[in-house]
Amino acid sequence: MEKYLYSGVLLFAISYPLAQSFERRIRYVSQWYALFPALLISAAIFVVWDYWFTQIGVWEFNPRYVLGIYFFELPLEEWLFFIIIPFACVFIYEVLIFFFPRDVFQPLAKPFVFVMVPFLAGLALFHLDKWYTSVNFLFGSFVLLLHFLVFSDRYLGRFLFAYLVHLVPLLICNGILTGGLTEEPVVIYNNSENLGVRIWSVPIEDLIYSMSLFLLNISIFEKIRSRKTIVPLGSL
Repeated sequence: MEKYLYSGVLLFAISYPLAQSFERRIRYVSQWYALFPALLISAAIFVVWDYWFTQIGVWEFNPRYVLGIYFFELPLEEWLFFIIIPFACVFIYEVLIFFFPRDVFQPLAKPFVFVMVPFLAGLALFHLDKWYTSVNFLFGSFVLLLHFLVFSDRYLGRFLFAYLVHLVPLLICNGILTGGLTEEPVVIYNNSENLGVRIWSVPIEDLIYSMSLFLLNISIFEKIRSRKTIVPLGSL
């Protein structure tokens, strides 16, 4: 049964969002026309990154906990990760818009960008000897800046709210994948390529990695959605 661990984590992550996609109030399914292009575009970027990091030894996947189906040396579960996890993250984003129509984090959006972009870029340049830290933080600063240049602070407040909420399931799922509950981790990190700072068993870099993946999906999702005249869920 060990080989089902990674796929089991993914099933756990998607089960509730998928089941609730047809709920009559939120109607997440009605947003799939914008969601799935966002998932595919962002997945293409992150799979290339993932493959590259696997090749240069930044991380590897424990064959003990995966099904054993590989494409381009990445397990099937890793490919599905970039569809399932953003699917669940954008679901959180949409649910929070519906239940909290007021964008309470909007005043923090610009300060967040003005602080985090130079902070992440600075850390990246300071740790060029660590691949995961440097590339991850630099990419995170780029995604934040790109979103801000395209949308200004629009959507960022709502994203910040969703990002903070998503940290709970993120730490649970990534904690399991990084060996928090198992004899060996599913994803084995080369600690010489990161800062070595962990929350539970989760490298601190994963929080920025997840931010970039989440925000890139939101940026594409909202760009596509803005081209169609719809009633925002938060105003229903």
